[in-house]
Amino acid sequence: MGFKCGIVGLPNVGKSTLFNALTQTAAAQAANYPFCTIEPNVGDVAVPDIRLEKLASIAGSKEILPTRLTFVDIAGLVKGASKGEGLGNQFLATIREVDAIAYVVRCFEDDDITHVEGRIDPLSDAEIVETELMLADLESLEKRLPALEKKAKSQDKDAKEAIELINRALILLREGQPARLTERSPEEEKAFKGLNLLTSKPVLYVCNVDEGSAADGNEFSKVVEARAKEEGAIAVVISAKIEEELAQLDADERVEFLGELGLTEAGLDRLIRAGYDLLHLITYFTCGPKETRAWTITEGTMAPQAAGVIHTDFEHGFIRAETIAYADYTGLNGESGAKEAGKMRLEGKEYVVADGDVMHFRFNT
Repeated sequence: MGFKCGIVGLPNVGKSTLFNALTQTAAAQAANYPFCTIEPNVGDVAVPDIRLEKLASIAGSKEILPTRLTFVDIAGLVKGASKGEGLGNQFLATIREVDAIAYVVRCFEDDDITHVEGRIDPLSDAEIVETELMLADLESLEKRLPALEKKAKSQDKDAKEAIELINRALILLREGQPARLTERSPEEEKAFKGLNLLTSKPVLYVCNVDEGSAADGNEFSKVVEARAKEEGAIAVVISAKIEEELAQLDADERVEFLGELGLTEAGLDRLIRAGYDLLHLITYFTCGPKETRAWTITEGTMAPQAAGVIHTDFEHGFIRAETIAYADYTGLNGESGAKEAGKMRLEGKEYVVADGDVMHFRFNT
């Protein structure tokens, strides 16, 4: 498990260029005209984690298996997309399947690349995209209400709960606010997620800047960062052109190229970290002679559910988890050293897995 991130935005903001670079493929056609992406493109990338090599070296692992991140490149949305304009609703359905949405906004000027709205205004770009998603949500909820109201008359508890949540979300949507701002209790969270609303997804703003602004951003990206802060969202500054060039270089060349630009890491690394923060994700590890592997879970996940990420049998038959903190595993030279120092713990079903835990699960078959 990693997470699935949908890349959305207006045409010609650099979405497909960014997708190509991040996945190091040419699967998405990048061209200077709207709708060059005629169907959603999906690409998996390895999530970089410097801890993996250290663990593998100590464990003598033959193979390193990082966790994966899935990017979904979705065609450029335009005004009226919720009503079928441009390439229409088929792409809105794809957005429903992702964990988070990256709004790519154009924060660069280039006379050779036309802007579909005829000006550079990243906040307006984001608002156009979000408005279309809100309109689609509004239509979806209004269509669902009559059937639910009919069920509620027969005292259907789930229908009553859904109606209550829908009405709260509709108030916001009709005021031009996204559904993710809907107030709900922890007990209502599962039902709210079940509504599967486009604007209930966490949002990440990706500011696509010119190469000279990759290190510190520019006037356009500063405005977006301020908006993200107001909303409690996250903004990441990336130059799609730089990422495209990095994709063609080997590891040593990348370090040198980034240094020349005053950057310490690639935009992909920043984007992944921002995505993990946004979705409250953490990583635990399994280590052995065969492989060292990273597994991604949500903060607060208990040991049996963490085991279930590997295989459902591990969760169903969970007995306990042999657990070593990353610092203890590396500082004491592996499992045997950690055991001798009393740093390997036997954790039960109520244990909340911590980021960096090295784990081995005991289970009944």
